Amino acid sequence: MFARNSTALWFVVTTLVVSAQSTASRPAVEESAGLSRNSIIRVVVQIQRADYEGDRDALRRLYGDLSPIPEDKKLASRVLYWRGFALWRRATNGFNDTNDPKAVGEDLEQAINEFNDAMAKDPGFVDAEAGAASCLNSLIFLNRKDPARMQELAAKAGPLVKNAEAAAPNNPRVLWVLGSIRWYVPPERGGGQDKALAAQQKGLDTIREHKENASDPLEPTWGEPELLMSLAWSNLNRTTPDLKAAEQYAQAALKLVPYWHYVRDMLMPQIRSAQAKAR
Repeated sequence: MFARNSTALWFVVTTLVVSAQSTASRPAVEESAGLSRNSIIRVVVQIQRADYEGDRDALRRLYGDLSPIPEDKKLASRVLYWRGFALWRRATNGFNDTNDPKAVGEDLEQAINEFNDAMAKDPGFVDAEAGAASCLNSLIFLNRKDPARMQELAAKAGPLVKNAEAAAPNNPRVLWVLGSIRWYVPPERGGGQDKALAAQQKGLDTIREHKENASDPLEPTWGEPELLMSLAWSNLNRTTPDLKAAEQYAQAALKLVPYWHYVRDMLMPQIRSAQAKAR
């Protein structure tokens, strides 16, 4: 599960804002029934901004704006990914900003459907696999009082996690998801706080050492702010908190995304409160 704070999942929230770069060097614009590549890019940029701002209404609207699905399989897989991403993040923000677990669960279920459809269009699309695994683990948290349902969801999430890690062990977004999951897995089963922190740090080091400058802005390249946020949360909530590290990571995340609602308005106050109590 991915708690964004001590009482909720921190699966959150999300990404370096994609720059709608010049398309002069890219292939000709692909269109389908009024949905051009440029219009898709504009919506994707807005989705990522709405995620950071915690604007759940906008995420629902923008999800709908990414339709109809293009006929081209590769382009369709990316549109489906960002549709899933919008609902994934809507659900994640919902863990912090709403008391409606039913609505959060519905968003997660539909996000999984979108990610599965993306994988059907592009079976090697690891980022869609990681997104689906994340959503399934969030559903496990929501269904923690229903052992049978938890087992059913775990049976679906397990293979996705293993496949994503095997296919892309250095993918920062896969490592972000793995870190979140391992936090809640007992050490005897390969998890624990140290393993979670190691995955998060590896993800951060990787994304900083190998900046992903995708020629196609529809390819997922987000991750550095999210990994910083997760390292801040983990250092705050570990058995022996490292409040100095927690603050440093949170401030670094805000330097990249100053308007990040969760980090600015929720996580930083929690860190400040812990620091005050520790004095």
